[in-house]
This record gives sequence, structure tokens and C-alpha cells, in this order.
Amino acid sequence: MSKVQFVQSASRWQQFPASGRPQVAIAGRSNSGKSSFINAMAGQKVAKVSGTPGKTRLLNIFDVEKKFWLVDMPGYGYAARSHKERGDWEKMIEDYLLNCEQLRGLVLLMDIRRKWSDEESMLLDFCYAQDLKVAVGLTKADKLSRSKYLAVAKALEKQLGVPCMPLSSLKKWGIRDLTGHILQQWIS
Repeated sequence: MSKVQFVQSASRWQQFPASGRPQVAIAGRSNSGKSSFINAMAGQKVAKVSGTPGKTRLLNIFDVEKKFWLVDMPGYGYAARSHKERGDWEKMIEDYLLNCEQLRGLVLLMDIRRKWSDEESMLLDFCYAQDLKVAVGLTKADKLSRSKYLAVAKALEKQLGVPCMPLSSLKKWGIRDLTGHILQQWIS
């Protein structure tokens, strides 16, 4: 697995370490498995995993192989937080995605068993408008048969026109493929 280390949390991207290192954002619903994906990428627990959606409240920065920052953003969708706090998250995320010059791409994680939603479409359209590269990681693929998760990934990739990769943090499937895609297509 990749060498991944937690660096810091920040409420604004301007608080990030001044390294000029490329950055990749990670987004998804509150229960999409972002923390589990980061831990699978690291091969150890570096991100807190919670049974309660909506625990990520800040921009959490991880150093990946001393090559790029992986920035875990608060999840969207269900989160037991106030309307004001969720509004503050939206502003923080939008400011980061619009203004951070080191941002090279966004990994959108979603549970492969869910249908593509308006929230995912809005995020994808936002990325297109910003000319930001996107890859979709389809988490929890181990919950489906191989033929089913490959069919879902292929259909979604055709529909969206972006790479869609089945992942399993539990079984460690697809993690290396997605990390390799980021390094080869976005960072180098």
C-alpha cells in the first residue's frame, strides 16, 4: 500500500502547509467510506472511521508518498448536524474547490449499491465547470458479485465519461489502481 500520513485538519485551505505540493480532494456522501478508503490506501489506520455519518467537519490533509496531499472533505447527504453547520461546510468546500491552485483532481466516492444522485451530478458538473479532473471510486464492491460490480462500473463510466473504479476497502480491491491513476494522470 501507499505511504500515507495524517498531516493536519484545517477550516480553510489557506491554513494548509505551504509546500506547493499538488492536492487531490476526496468527496462523497457521509457514509460512502471515505475514511475506510484512506485507511486501505495507507495499509493502516490513519483516518478516523465512525459508525455515525457526518463526523468529518474540517478539511483533513494526508500526505501520500511525499508526492501529493489527499484532502478529505466533509461528506454530503445525511449528517446529524445543524443546517448552519452544513452551510458552513458547503462554503468551506466551495472556497477550497474554487480557489486552491494546487488542486489537481477530485475523487468522488460512492457506495456502488446506491443510485447516482442529484448531489453527485451537481458535484460532477461543478468539477467540469472548473476543468477539474474527476475519478469515481465505487466503494463496497465486495457486497456485489464480480459480474455485477463490473457491469455497474462500466455503465456508470459510459454515462459519466470519467473513470469509474470498483473498490473494496475491506478486501483491498482497486485501491492501488485508483492511487496509480491519480499519480500517473494527475500528479506526474
